[in-house]
Amino acid sequence: MVTITDIAKALGITPSTVSRALAGSPRVKEGTRIAVQRKAAEMGYQRNIVASNLRRGRSDIVGIVVPRIHRQFFANVISGAESILHEAGYSVLICQTQESFEAEVKALKTLRNNRVAGVLLSHAITSKDSAHLSSLGRIPLVQFDRVFQDYPGAKVTGANFEGAYEATRHLIDNGYQRIGTLAGYMTSAAYADRLAGYRKALEDCGRTVDESIIFYDCIVRETGYEAGFKAIDAGCDALYCSGDFSALGATDALKERGIRIPEDFGLVGTANEFFTSLMTPSLSSMGQNPFRMGQEAARAFLERRTDTTVIPMELHIRNSSNRKSICLK
Repeated sequence: MVTITDIAKALGITPSTVSRALAGSPRVKEGTRIAVQRKAAEMGYQRNIVASNLRRGRSDIVGIVVPRIHRQFFANVISGAESILHEAGYSVLICQTQESFEAEVKALKTLRNNRVAGVLLSHAITSKDSAHLSSLGRIPLVQFDRVFQDYPGAKVTGANFEGAYEATRHLIDNGYQRIGTLAGYMTSAAYADRLAGYRKALEDCGRTVDESIIFYDCIVRETGYEAGFKAIDAGCDALYCSGDFSALGATDALKERGIRIPEDFGLVGTANEFFTSLMTPSLSSMGQNPFRMGQEAARAFLERRTDTTVIPMELHIRNSSNRKSICLK
């Protein structure tokens, strides 16, 4: 890489003069400044942002750490955050953990070493506590979606309890009797809150909560597929799923058994991923408003807030659970 020293040698001036000229310092004569800028462009010089950040002790980069970047939910959160951060003059550095605690620790270390201005984080499902977050030191941290409630600082979450409650009540209102759930990992407050909402909806409607039809650790298509067969064999006629990918797997299991959806079995997912409206039948899902969540996380960073913001969820009713419409035809 071309360095400031290389440019200085080419022009016969000191490296410090080149550095000031590239920074637009008024201490450098205009003719020298123009000559330095032209020579830098000619030689293909690129500013070393990391080195600059280390010298200044700060940067205009915000790190965003997510479990899976290919999930539409997280992609939309990132988009929402960028829309606010870019306007404020910040760039974004995205780190993906693939649900690995070790990768999350490494990502936080990388961001800290690069002196980022702040971090927005949704923790990996294998991150069981918040101890590693202290490695960021004084770098501002905003947690979103999956958060550790015991760790101080700003948090932006979805209304997980209320969303699961509404989704379960929707299945009850459509006449389903034995409603199970594909629950997530209880190490995550988001999934724990969704399970609590499911339980409360059943209790409020006079239903017994049957622990045998609560299927834990189901957040991907494969585990949803396996749990789908278990739910069928346990006599379920509906499932509230804590994620859309697990609901997709359950749909595969139902189709393989020749069970009609929604006539004989109802399904509601969570997240309103892009494929939910494209499935046959289309999948009802509890949307999380991820773009807004990203915007609120970015604003929390910019305003140095320490509060918790709860983003409402929205039920998108489609064919997989709307049995009332089938009965009316």
